[in-house]
Amino acid sequence: MEKTAFFTKDRLFYKTLFSMLIIIALQNLVAFSVNMIDNIMLGSYSQTALSGAATVNQIFFVIQQFAISLGNSLVTISSQYWGKGKPEPIRKLTGITLKASLVISGIFIAVCLIIPDSILGIFTSDPAIISEGRTYLSIIVWTFLLFLLSNVLMAALRAVGTVKISFYVSIVSLIINAGINYVLIFGKLGFQAMGIKGAAIGTLIARIVELAIIVVYMARFDKKLMLFTGKWLASDRQLFKDFIKIAVPTVGASVLWSISVPLQTAILGHLSSDAIAANSVATTFYQYLKVVVQAMSATSAVMIGQAIGRGNIERVKSDGRTLSVVCIGLGVVLGAALFALKNPLLSLYEGSFNSSAMEMAGTLIVIMSFVMVGMSYQMPVCFGIIQGGGDAKWNMAVNLISTWCIVVPLSFMAAFWWKLPVGWVVLCIQSDQFFKGIPAFIHFRKYKWMKKLTRDNR
Repeated sequence: MEKTAFFTKDRLFYKTLFSMLIIIALQNLVAFSVNMIDNIMLGSYSQTALSGAATVNQIFFVIQQFAISLGNSLVTISSQYWGKGKPEPIRKLTGITLKASLVISGIFIAVCLIIPDSILGIFTSDPAIISEGRTYLSIIVWTFLLFLLSNVLMAALRAVGTVKISFYVSIVSLIINAGINYVLIFGKLGFQAMGIKGAAIGTLIARIVELAIIVVYMARFDKKLMLFTGKWLASDRQLFKDFIKIAVPTVGASVLWSISVPLQTAILGHLSSDAIAANSVATTFYQYLKVVVQAMSATSAVMIGQAIGRGNIERVKSDGRTLSVVCIGLGVVLGAALFALKNPLLSLYEGSFNSSAMEMAGTLIVIMSFVMVGMSYQMPVCFGIIQGGGDAKWNMAVNLISTWCIVVPLSFMAAFWWKLPVGWVVLCIQSDQFFKGIPAFIHFRKYKWMKKLTRDNR
């Protein structure tokens, strides 16, 4: 019977998988391009302005991790309720997640407004950069709340299979942000050149428009979740406890991982200027392809959660096996694409980089091509299938052990103790993309990650 098939044969499964994957990947690509445009424009205006914005973005990176992990927590539970055909608990869970976003953003906003120089001083000691960063932070800090709320609402829609609106919102945000930045940073159309302040205003307006579009869509056009009906902000102690059980390990792992990222960047920063330049080139292309893997993770979480909610355990297993094989195939395609594009991509930097940096960048792109294959398997399996199936604690344990017990110390030893070449150091920094795949495969095949998170009385 189809329900006991090793791989899923349902055509609707594949249609849903690839349509959702493409839309989410495009959304991620557009969102990534917003940051790239900001960097390009500010870099053209002033190196100090770019450095100031980059410093503030270190803080925003942590906010992003809260937004992503809160959204993933909401999707993990809500997709199961949607699989059971019960939207009311999803509304209440969305309300709970929005309240958590208010608390988290409120804390960050208060700290950044009260002691901005102290916060910025963690990342730089340059007074000029701190001054520019303070100007940028005083405006951008209000986007923390807007960004968290928007991402929670988009996660709620994703849990019920609505993803196109998120792509359209990202497109609008890109156009608004790029347009206002161009006008205000450089002083076009009769406006005074505002530099980094103009970039902050452009981002703030874009975030306001993002949230407004999502709220209007959910209030007037959404026919699935219909969030603003019923008691979606009413307290529900049991649902709150259920949410906390998933959110604490999910958010904790994500935030603690985000703290390790600047440390890993600092390791390369202490090697040589060529290493910094080469890594910047290689990771830029890698990050563009990584958005597809992140989309696969998000898609897998929704599909596995809905399958568990429907209650057919054999179908959940076959869906999981199918997704894991698709992940491997996706990784091979993306890795091959990165490798094939190595020379054309490097040609864009001819004349800007010395021969040593160019040769090093080529080596790193080859390494990242193989890393892409490992990441394309472990990330969707760990975050999409296992965590999406309800096993957030296992995922937290594996990620914290791999990051803080293996990757960080191994990278420090490779760079400063063993003094290995840059390529080997980068391989150590990215090594978790390989070895996490082994425990992920073993745990996945045990199927103990399938956990029912819904309650029959809801």
